[in-house]
Amino acid sequence: MKIVIAGGSGFIGKAMLSAWVPRYEVVVLTRNPERTQPKLPQGARAVGWDGQTVGDWARELETTDALVNLSGETIAQRWTPAVKERLRTSRVVPTQCLVRAVESLSERPSVWLQASAIGIYDQSPTTTATESTPPGEGFLVDLGLDWERSAERVPELRVRLCYLRIGVVLGEGGGALERMLAPFKLGVGGPIGSGEQWLSWVHIDDIVGATEFLMERDGLSGAFNLTAPNPVTMNTFAKTLARVLVRPAPFRVPGFAIKLMMGEMAEVVLQGSRVLPQRLLEAGYAFRYPELEPALRAILGK
Repeated sequence: MKIVIAGGSGFIGKAMLSAWVPRYEVVVLTRNPERTQPKLPQGARAVGWDGQTVGDWARELETTDALVNLSGETIAQRWTPAVKERLRTSRVVPTQCLVRAVESLSERPSVWLQASAIGIYDQSPTTTATESTPPGEGFLVDLGLDWERSAERVPELRVRLCYLRIGVVLGEGGGALERMLAPFKLGVGGPIGSGEQWLSWVHIDDIVGATEFLMERDGLSGAFNLTAPNPVTMNTFAKTLARVLVRPAPFRVPGFAIKLMMGEMAEVVLQGSRVLPQRLLEAGYAFRYPELEPALRAILGK
């Protein structure tokens, strides 16, 4: 099997490369192939593209089985108007470029796996969301909808399309957990905000596993929530992480302090809904880490 990954240099892309390179031919589309190639696992190839125009790189798609589109700048930054526009552009423009490239081919990939996010749902402690739950309102919702809509023509090109609505990814060496660890290791960690908001988390291994699961099953298409089947509140997350690290977690970080530091982006950590992977479970995907504490122990070696 040949897999092409756009946006393969990030936290999720690196995990996919590590898992897939020993078994599959993997190509990474990157704006700087000379700098990226030495960082890739042996056997993976970096191919240059600008994310805006269709060029020679499109020939890689003609001989590929699966296209994984992870393109998009991180949302973990203060959301100024300029940053908001960059966040949207970095998702929509490369996706539209990939659509044009696939449209130009006589032979097309079998499946397109399109990154999205659970921020598309209403962010409220009272919300339990499955894939059939309608979108909420706000910047994150608009961003997610624009991201998904930029790929909506893919089925018209006779390519199976799966949207990966990704939750809060936990793993070693990156993602949300890395930013949380320092205060907890020092014994000064604790819940953020009210603590009642839901954290719909997922282990990085299940991001990789669920994506491969969808890649291999021809009958599956549409939206899939990539979240563990047992989300927790922020209070529970803090207690569990403290227990795994054998550290106290005596302090609560007040919401107003997060808002002062992060501005509007604070809603990412101060709000959250209970998002369930209903369609993955119904399709038969077996989560490697359905419960939080074993997931944290596996990541932290505890």
